[in-house]
Amino acid sequence: MKKLVLFALLLFVFALPSLGLASTWQIDGDHSTVGFSVKHMMITNVKGVFERFSGKIVIDETNIAKSSVKAVIETGSINTRIQKRDDHLRSSDFLDTAVFPTMTFVSKKITASGKERLKITGDLTLHGITREVVLDVENLTEPVKDPWGKIRRGASATTKINRRDYGLTWNKAIETGGVLVGDEVAITIEIEMIKE
Repeated sequence: MKKLVLFALLLFVFALPSLGLASTWQIDGDHSTVGFSVKHMMITNVKGVFERFSGKIVIDETNIAKSSVKAVIETGSINTRIQKRDDHLRSSDFLDTAVFPTMTFVSKKITASGKERLKITGDLTLHGITREVVLDVENLTEPVKDPWGKIRRGASATTKINRRDYGLTWNKAIETGGVLVGDEVAITIEIEMIKE
């Protein structure tokens, strides 16, 4: 019996290092940005951000495939610096924020793609429609301690989506050819996270 107890204790002790390498992080909204850009009238890119969002990231240092990401973005927090345009984007022509107040991203697969680089495949639910997207992540930094004792790290991510895939089809033709609003949306994310 003593040998069995000793064996179980040894297994627990040896398992501790691997158990400690999976860590949970919360997105720090004050030091993070969720941005996007869309072509306007086929001539320039109009940029904007979503100002309110939250998320949890689990990082397994020994097996990155066991890591995960969950994020929620408030669609009504869209800001392109022009009130009239933002009101239109919140309307039923676009995001319909009264009916769909949030968009979500939930990871399904995470793979390493080079030093400090990851590919995160997950489901993006926007405007009531879920599609798979791939985030290209780079500059995943090493953890650092801030002056108040909190542990932080950062990362950057990019992807592109077609807004029509999410039922966002409003547009107008322009006289010189083409349309008022491009279909492709480029998404750029800068994340700072705090260890729980």
